[in-house]
Amino acid sequence: YDAIVIGAGVNGLVAAATLARRGKSVCVVEQHAKPGGMATLSLHVGPPLAHTLYNLSPRVLEDLGVPRAQDSFHSPPIATVGLCESGRHVVLNGGQARFADGTPHPDTAAVQKLSEQLVTYGDLLRHLGEQPPPGGVSTISMSAFRQMLRLGRLGLKLKGLGKPEMRRFLQLLLSNAHDLILDEIPDGPLAGILAADAVRGAAAGPRSPGTVFNLIYRMGHGGVVTYPVSGMQSAMDTCAAAAKALGCTILTQTQVTQVLIENDCVTGVATADGTVLSARLVLAGCSPKRLLEMIGPDHENIETTRRVRNVRARGTVAKINLELDAPLSIPGLSDDLSGSRLLIAPSVDYVERAFNPAKYRQMSDHPVIEAVPLNHNGTPWVSMIVQYAPSDLDQGWTNAARQDLLRKTTETLARFIPTLPAQITGSQVITPDQIQAATGSPGGHWHHAEMTLDQILTLRPSIGLNRYQMGPKGLFLCGASTHPGGDIMGLAGRNAAKTALETGS
Repeated sequence: YDAIVIGAGVNGLVAAATLARRGKSVCVVEQHAKPGGMATLSLHVGPPLAHTLYNLSPRVLEDLGVPRAQDSFHSPPIATVGLCESGRHVVLNGGQARFADGTPHPDTAAVQKLSEQLVTYGDLLRHLGEQPPPGGVSTISMSAFRQMLRLGRLGLKLKGLGKPEMRRFLQLLLSNAHDLILDEIPDGPLAGILAADAVRGAAAGPRSPGTVFNLIYRMGHGGVVTYPVSGMQSAMDTCAAAAKALGCTILTQTQVTQVLIENDCVTGVATADGTVLSARLVLAGCSPKRLLEMIGPDHENIETTRRVRNVRARGTVAKINLELDAPLSIPGLSDDLSGSRLLIAPSVDYVERAFNPAKYRQMSDHPVIEAVPLNHNGTPWVSMIVQYAPSDLDQGWTNAARQDLLRKTTETLARFIPTLPAQITGSQVITPDQIQAATGSPGGHWHHAEMTLDQILTLRPSIGLNRYQMGPKGLFLCGASTHPGGDIMGLAGRNAAKTALETGS
């Protein structure tokens, strides 16, 4: 092969398709039975880890040759419902806020103004995210010229905001979500929705510096949340089929154990069964720590090894699936909103207090919960992202600790959905240590590395690794640990493949 891609997650599949479009013969090697990576991982019989398509790039779908209206991806934007103990739930959809009973919300104008501002800022980050970070090429080359043009266009868009707005953007980018949100709207369920999205998947609370960046990052494609209509596995199967149609070979249930290197150049990979696949270009969708294990310390310098080992990836998210005896019905919520994204984050202060125990390696007694009612294999479930459940839990994630997390989650749900506990017929708890064991992602972190101020943009995942290349010639990272990050957007894989092609690997 011309290239081997390790991992058939969305980034691996997009990287493979990008290379294949340029005439490369590509083999994708996946350790699990089906493509999809962490997004489609299901450790037992319940729904997979991911349940929404939050930031899948339209440009990625175009590169794959997948029409946006195809069934696996076609879903109208779904509303987010902030649940209230009083039963007067609030709905946020496209920046428009209202109560669930249809009456106007008094803060709708302020929320809409803030949402529009964040979407505008997110568009700037989107332009950065759709291309590799600048640098890493000769100053006299077409690649350098194209980088200058991209930065020039970004500068013009930034200047087009006007001086006051440009100044505000630069001031807010590195600030905390708590201050931004409460400067614009009073604390309550609407503010809680924004705070929860600012810290989703992060080892941080709304008061932590840089959480505004995370919020803007999620607005990169308008903040639109959709469902893959036929399920996440079907969506990833569609991506895999698109890569195959471009000529890619996909080997499943095949684990890469070693990246082969001679004279500081990649020559291929070796698999667990002893098979050797030859290629002069290898792109890895795993974390940098896992890739370092596969190449061995002899092929990396001490400084790179130190930086890789210091990349922070403290996962704080558990996945809990509850099997129900009937579709979920929530008092105060009409049927047309029953399939919305449900959030238990009644205030910014609630989200911050939920984070406090995680600082000390404890799980939250009152977690922040994103819940999605769905039908999985003909059975109603509620699929939940539960935060905060730290990967480095004091005393470790024992069976007793998992049951304690389930109890605390169920008790929290019962405060907002009193009818739910009586409907539960089964449960599945997937904690960060299990995610790490199944996927190799450090700390079970879904971005493979925290999205913090010193691990974003040209510093992602670390200084010296921001242009995807790692050590020996022909070896590249292409997973969520690289710029611009995860969230099933596929841009990291696309950017890594473009960088590999630019360098002539």
